[in-house]
Amino acid sequence: MQKKIYVAGMFDADTCSKVEAAVKAVAGVNNCMASAEKSQVLVDFDGADESAINSAISSAGVDVLN
Repeated sequence: MQKKIYVAGMFDADTCSKVEAAVKAVAGVNNCMASAEKSQVLVDFDGADESAINSAISSAGVDVLN
């Protein structure tokens, strides 16, 4: 399953890298791509808890909008 998550506070490549690493560490996440330009995180996952994904994004200092 793929999900597009809109975020606020992700302004540079360093923050994108932190978000990607945090989300990829969640069990069940296959891939993650963060875009500062689009203020979104694309997550490909199977069986991962969506609240765990949102928590991982927040742990990187980025606010989840949806």
